[in-house]
Amino acid sequence: MKKVFALIATLVVAVFAFAGCGGQQTATSSSSGSGSTVTSSSGAKTLKVGATAVPHAEILEQAKPLLAKEGIDLQIVEFNDYVQPNLALNDKELDANYFQHEPYLKNFMDEHKEVKLKNAAGVHIEPMGIYSHKVKKLDELKDGASIAIPNDPTNGGRSLLLLEKAGLLKLKDGVGEKATVQDIVENPKNLKFQEVEAAQVPRTLDDVDAAIINSNFAMQVPLDPTKDALFIEDSTSPYVNIIAVREGDENRPEIQALIKVLHSDEIKNFINEKYKGAVVPAF
Repeated sequence: MKKVFALIATLVVAVFAFAGCGGQQTATSSSSGSGSTVTSSSGAKTLKVGATAVPHAEILEQAKPLLAKEGIDLQIVEFNDYVQPNLALNDKELDANYFQHEPYLKNFMDEHKEVKLKNAAGVHIEPMGIYSHKVKKLDELKDGASIAIPNDPTNGGRSLLLLEKAGLLKLKDGVGEKATVQDIVENPKNLKFQEVEAAQVPRTLDDVDAAIINSNFAMQVPLDPTKDALFIEDSTSPYVNIIAVREGDENRPEIQALIKVLHSDEIKNFINEKYKGAVVPAF
């Protein structure tokens, strides 16, 4: 029996000794504004940013080594939808996100009253375009042609404004970005609309006559917005993609460092060289 107790005592000591070895891996959390900063034993501060794959995550990958020089470990969390990144940020699972323009963010917060986020800085514009596998020119669209557009309010309205600018329809005066298909007052080609989740619109190209696609999703197919779009927004587009943070976190040093890097000449040159007009710096 004494041998049994001795063995148990030895195991207990060993367990505590093993647990103590994990001390070097422990992260500490220090509050800054409404967010928190995780600091590793090496002293690097972790900044977790949610993003869609193209071009946002690609741009953030270029920012990683620049932020590392500032003692910040940038961790990129990829999403393939427009809802979860804002919910995750609001729930403090992220420090920031980078995938949306401000009109979308404002509309999202109108629909989700519990979400309190803010535009910390604009980074780039992704011109929305009209694409087709069926026609080479917009005037080739036949009467009753089917058009796929994003089903979220801001990108849906934005797509209708683009169709109006292309001369394919006319909207009620003053509806702006809040336009819906019910606001169409002139539709000379009797276009039929299919409203689809933005990320899925490119997949409809073989089933519809034309589709209105955000450039980030177009490039994933892949399509080249500067070559394949039949009609595309110009550089005056107000839909600047932004860094969103929780209210009160705008001035966190890590967020300000992220903005400074994303507004650097290195990132501007990367955007211009990589995307060749399909993505345009907004700084």
